Amino acid sequence: MQQKRNQQAEIRLGSHGEDYGSWMSNPVFYIIGGITALAVVLAILSFSVIHITALGVLFSVVTAALAALLVWIAWIRRQYAFGGGGIMEQVHRVVLSHLDYDGQGSLLEVGCGSGALSIRAALTWPEAKVTGMDYWGAVYNYSKALCEKNAASEGVASRCVFRHGDANHLDFPDESFDAVISNYVYHNVMGADMHKLLLESLRVLKKGGVFALNDDMKPRLYGDMDAFAQKLREMGYQDVRLIDTAEEAFGSRRRAAMMMLGSSRLLVGRK
Repeated sequence: MQQKRNQQAEIRLGSHGEDYGSWMSNPVFYIIGGITALAVVLAILSFSVIHITALGVLFSVVTAALAALLVWIAWIRRQYAFGGGGIMEQVHRVVLSHLDYDGQGSLLEVGCGSGALSIRAALTWPEAKVTGMDYWGAVYNYSKALCEKNAASEGVASRCVFRHGDANHLDFPDESFDAVISNYVYHNVMGADMHKLLLESLRVLKKGGVFALNDDMKPRLYGDMDAFAQKLREMGYQDVRLIDTAEEAFGSRRRAAMMMLGSSRLLVGRK
């Protein structure tokens, strides 16, 4: 395990000007910033035009709260950013260091975003063929073209393929890949059954293949994950474990919670 961690520490992404984006997307800032500006206008109107002091105070309090929220999410954005706090890159290191993969055959990332984790996997295992799949919704400025550009810049374009897809129904036959990974994806799939999503990702894993699936596994979304892990063992999966990535990647659950990912856990094992 320590050797894997040392190997991950040696890999530096983004050193050639690649664009890996940030976990906190631009639309979030636009929406909260717009609401903050509206609250400012309403506060001014309340004091100077309609002369209702109580209403002006209310809107002033709302403005202050929204301004504090903007500062907080700006801090979070900086902490996650490649070239900034580097937290997301540290999370990627932790995910891959727990994947018991020999680097042979093919690897799938479910929800590849800007391609950072897929590219790190390709750099970690020089003989692996890596497929990154994502829905690439409008919330983030990610795309297939961006992933391909980043992979080319990092020198792994020949071994990385990126495809549009849906985590609910992966467009791959059963037992297609030797390894499957994912990072903070499933909780973004609105209205989905998290256990079914996990099983769908495991469906495309070959017998004997390995997996490392990381997410913010809040009980209200995921239910009893210890029971789910036991279910996988009963289905024949081996070495199934749940790892607290809030502690390992962020340093503490408190710090992870400050960054909105306090229930981070990694499900690993072998099919």
